[in-house]
Amino acid sequence: MRPVQGAPQVCPESGLLSLRDLDENELDRIAVRAVDLYENPLAHDRPLAGKAIGVLFTKTSTRTRTAFSVGAHRLGAHVLAYGPADLQVNTGESLTDTARVLGAMLDGLVARTAGPLRDLRAISRESGIPVVNAMATEEHPTQGICDLATIRLHRGDLSGVTVLYVGEGNNTTTALAHGLAKVPSSTLIIATPEGYGIPGEELTAARTAGASVGATVVTTTSMADLPTDVDVVYTTRWQTTGTAKSDPDWREAFRPFHIDQAFMDRFPSALFMHDLPACRGDEVSGAVLDGPRSIAWSQAAMKLSSAMAVLEFCATGGRAGLSVTNGGPG
Repeated sequence: MRPVQGAPQVCPESGLLSLRDLDENELDRIAVRAVDLYENPLAHDRPLAGKAIGVLFTKTSTRTRTAFSVGAHRLGAHVLAYGPADLQVNTGESLTDTARVLGAMLDGLVARTAGPLRDLRAISRESGIPVVNAMATEEHPTQGICDLATIRLHRGDLSGVTVLYVGEGNNTTTALAHGLAKVPSSTLIIATPEGYGIPGEELTAARTAGASVGATVVTTTSMADLPTDVDVVYTTRWQTTGTAKSDPDWREAFRPFHIDQAFMDRFPSALFMHDLPACRGDEVSGAVLDGPRSIAWSQAAMKLSSAMAVLEFCATGGRAGLSVTNGGPG
């Protein structure tokens, strides 16, 4: 007979929940590995063979969900997909009870929920298995890893890179700030409409972390006073997935932050990035998004190799790693 199990113990958080949790070497390791796997998708030894990985998405997703599902499969895992109505939390079961059950059966979980990051941290602690934050309200860390890897792919190195971000200060912007804060001598300029920047606590944390490696985060609400010597111009959709703005006239505030060819001409050597999906005519013109300096499409393709690098990182000891048996480290 199997022994009777008592109440599960709360375990340390593991997986990849925020770029704030990574040190400089860990982040660089994942970004470099993402480039390696982009250039050679077979450059791995199936580290997830025999593992069961849950992929839980309660919000819409094209790139991230596909990337982690395909990536886990290519690394050898059996993938179980959960949609927004599939789990018993929809009928009143507590998040912690759900997490305990998942932890008894899965070896890892990739999750995009409608809730805050603290929910994913709770799932990780209660389940005892690594959890990958595939986007929470505050931060989209796997997008940040993809962005750094994409810049590395096209630039060859991250040190000293200058990125101009234009538009809404959302969870992608926050991840970019935390990621670049670990890159020596980097500069991130965040240009947003008044009242639409990243939260002050996140900005302070990025600036504090950046000070140790000479990384700088600058914010502005003016499109007139911007440097011309930047390596990358980056924007995202003005309306973050699943959110709405309280101001009915918000588009008027955002209109000056539209990126068209005239804007890109101010930065003659800059590449253009976009995390997609895009709304042509809002945050960016079609001529820029589909133009010769746009690397948005290789950026999208790198979601797969970045997802594989994150999963491999967890499987090979990063942030506590995947347990050799179901039930995780707890």
